[in-house]
Amino acid sequence: MEFPRSSNDILSLEELEDVWPILQGEERLEALYAPSRPVAENFFLQLSSEDQADILTNLPEGEKRSWIRLLPPDDAADVLQIVNKEQHPSLLQYLDEPTRKEVTALLAYAEDDAGGLMNPRYARLRPDMPLDEAISYLKRQTRAQIENIYYIYVLDEGQHLLGVVSYRDLFSADPQKKIRDIMRTHIVKADEAMDQEALGQLFKRYKFLAVPVVDSENRLKGVVTVDDIVDVMTEEATEDIQKLGAVSPLEMPYMKTSIFDLVKKRAGWLSVLFLGEMLTASAMSRYALEIEKAVVLALFLPLIISSGGNSGSQASTLVIRAMAVGEITLRDWWRVAKREIFSGLALGGVLGVIGFIRIFVWQYFFESYGEHYTLIAITLFASLIGVVLIGTIAGSMLPFILSRLKLDPASASAPFVATLVDVGGLIIYFSIAALLLQGSLL
Repeated sequence: MEFPRSSNDILSLEELEDVWPILQGEERLEALYAPSRPVAENFFLQLSSEDQADILTNLPEGEKRSWIRLLPPDDAADVLQIVNKEQHPSLLQYLDEPTRKEVTALLAYAEDDAGGLMNPRYARLRPDMPLDEAISYLKRQTRAQIENIYYIYVLDEGQHLLGVVSYRDLFSADPQKKIRDIMRTHIVKADEAMDQEALGQLFKRYKFLAVPVVDSENRLKGVVTVDDIVDVMTEEATEDIQKLGAVSPLEMPYMKTSIFDLVKKRAGWLSVLFLGEMLTASAMSRYALEIEKAVVLALFLPLIISSGGNSGSQASTLVIRAMAVGEITLRDWWRVAKREIFSGLALGGVLGVIGFIRIFVWQYFFESYGEHYTLIAITLFASLIGVVLIGTIAGSMLPFILSRLKLDPASASAPFVATLVDVGGLIIYFSIAALLLQGSLL
C-alpha cells in the first residue's frame, strides 16, 4: 500500500486513524511516516500500548530513540511490559537517565497494581510556599516535565503526602496566603499494591481525575490519572466477559493472538466442562430403566437441561456484574438468595405453563403422547419449576462462594454453571417423573 509523501499531499490525523486498523506490519510503519511529523507523533501517543510496542520493536535502530522518548514514563513502562524481556535493555538505552530510572522503578511493580499504572511525574509543592511563588514554580514544573496536571500535591521534605490543592483554590485565594492555608488534608489515595480493579472502583466512587499513590509510609510515589483507569476498566471488563465464556483471558487482542494460544486458552476449561458433563451421562444411566419404560420422557430432556442451565447462567451473570460494579458484597448473599428464590419460582412457573400448554397443543394437533399426556404435562410443569429454581440459586450463589474463597467471581462462567445444573436437573426431572408416573407409565 502506497502513501503520499509530498509536502502538499500528506495524510491528516483523521485519515491515518481511518486506515490504521486495516494495516499490518510494514504497512503501519510506512503509514506512520506518511503524515507530518507532529501529526505522526500525536497519533503515536494515542495508540494502544500493544501497537506502540509493535512499532518500536520494528523500527530501524536509528529511529527508536526519537519515538520512545515521546512516551511518558508510565506509558514507556507499559510498552516494556508487553515486549520480550530480552528487548528491555535495547529500548531502555534510548531513554535519558532520569526517565530510565523512573521506568525501571515502575517495572518493579506488578502490572495489575496501582504502582504499575502510576505516572511518577506530578505537580508538587511545599506547605510553606506563598501562593504567588507556588504559581511561578508550577509554571516551571509544567514546562519541564509534567504531562498532565489535575491536582497539586503538598509534600514535606521526606516526600510524605500532606495535602492536595485544586487549581480553583490556588488561583482564587489571596496570593499572600501559604499553601498550607488552602490545602485539603482529607485525601483519597491508593496504596501502591492496590489492585487495578479496586482502583477503578475508587475512581468511580469519587469521580476524581487523578488519585495519588503512596507507599506504606505515606510517601507519594506517583499519580494514576483517569485516562489510564479508563483503559484498565476496559481491560477488566474484557477479561470478565472472556471468563464468563469459560475462556482464560487473552493477553493480546484477538486478531494478534496465535491459533495455538487460542486453543490453549480454551482447551483447559472445555476439558473441565467435558469431564463435568460425564456426571450427566452417569446420572442418565441411573435412570435408564425409566427411560426404557417411558421413552416419551427422553423427548423433554433437552428442554429441561437447557432451561436449568440458561436460568443459572442468567443469575450468575447478573450477580457477577453487580459485584464488579460494587452494587453487592459478600454480606448481601442472603438478600440475593431470597430474591433469586422468588425469581426462580416465578420464572419456573412461566416456563412450566408454556411447557404444559405445549404438550396439550401437540397432543391435539400434531402427535400423541398417549393416554397419560396430562400426567406428562404435570411432570414437565413441576420439573421446570424445580430445575429453574435450582439453576437460579446455583448461578447466584456460586460467585459468592468463589469470592469467599478469594477467587475471581467471574470464574463462575455461564458454561460452568450450566454444567453443574445439568446433573441436578436430571435428578429432579426423573425423581418427579417417578413420583407422578408410578403405576401408569412407570
